[in-house]
Amino acid sequence: MVRFPPTRDAALARLAHFAPRAGAGYEKNRNVDPGPDRPAHVSGLSPWLRHRILREDEVLAAIRSRHGTEAAQKFIQEVFWRSYWKGWLQMRPVVWDSYRADLRHWLDAVQTQSGLRAGWEAACKGETGIDGFDHWAHDLVHTGWLHNHARMSFASIWVHTLRLPWEMGADFFLRHLIDGDASSNTLSWRWVAGLQTRGKAYLASTDAIEACSDGRFAPRGLAREAVPVVEEVVPDLVPLPMTLPFDPALPTALLLTDDDMDPRFLIYAGLNPVATATLDATAGLSPLMPAGQVAAFKRAAFGDMQTRFEAALGPVTQGLSSPQALDAWLSRTGAAQLVMPFVPVGPGADLLAHWSPAVPVIRVMRAYDAAAWPHATHGFFRFRGQIPALLRQIPG
Repeated sequence: MVRFPPTRDAALARLAHFAPRAGAGYEKNRNVDPGPDRPAHVSGLSPWLRHRILREDEVLAAIRSRHGTEAAQKFIQEVFWRSYWKGWLQMRPVVWDSYRADLRHWLDAVQTQSGLRAGWEAACKGETGIDGFDHWAHDLVHTGWLHNHARMSFASIWVHTLRLPWEMGADFFLRHLIDGDASSNTLSWRWVAGLQTRGKAYLASTDAIEACSDGRFAPRGLAREAVPVVEEVVPDLVPLPMTLPFDPALPTALLLTDDDMDPRFLIYAGLNPVATATLDATAGLSPLMPAGQVAAFKRAAFGDMQTRFEAALGPVTQGLSSPQALDAWLSRTGAAQLVMPFVPVGPGADLLAHWSPAVPVIRVMRAYDAAAWPHATHGFFRFRGQIPALLRQIPG
């Protein structure tokens, strides 16, 4: 049985199954990870949300209609964490660039530092001898997913007990997680390491792991102190991009990426593309080879999207992965403009940064993002204060 079928129908079914549990039960038990073969208290919606097969606003509307805002406030906050991370990184793209540069440094270093290489390989293979950690490494590789608390504990052990570079851990996750997202993954690992909240790192403990794993794991010998990683320069904010309108009367090509697989908001705005293509930026997740299940999920999800919207998309070309392929496709369409959902900081934006299309490009930001992202200027506590106003803009 596929744990996360890459279809919108599967996403809606998972949402319907979870919605009754999104209230007080979620708040009380969300950190408990009973294991992959037992029902968990989390939603399990992240693979579909990450690709916007299912959108944040639809999830929020469904949960609020079932529970109201107050009873489901913890789950609502968790949904908005995704928006906060994306807005935070979008206004500080140098953080992503620095992570990528530092990762390349460490991957070069393992070629000459045998101790680092041995530690890194043991961690990735789940051969450290640390209870829980090795299980999570195997589970991640085989399923493409981990419970959020397991991710936190794994990252803490990686950084503070094994003393491995956080960038290499973030890369291990991004290569294997079906819901791997540049902003959530990078910034969560920075938080564990003590970079995101300056001077405050996350330290996993035996007692916390035992309690949150429902007694399955009780690792010994964990670090008793978390020494925060020091960042020399605090990145400056850069302004969010403006969205320009597209001209529905012009022959238009549509480009979709794995950051947003739902073109309905563009179709409803009058877009009638002469042709559509999908961008395959999977190789940009890591300098190493991403797991096959990550690419397979994206391909199948794009296929499901094409089936659902084929009548509105024109001829569809799947899986373009280079500027040259994009140029050849765009030339064949005869389009006078290219429209795409806004592509946030990450592998898709990296690939597109090397492309100079021959026609104007309109990157359309969703109203949900345009409302939420500007508030990600400081910590989540300040952002959280804007949630009531943001919810008023979402029906339900």
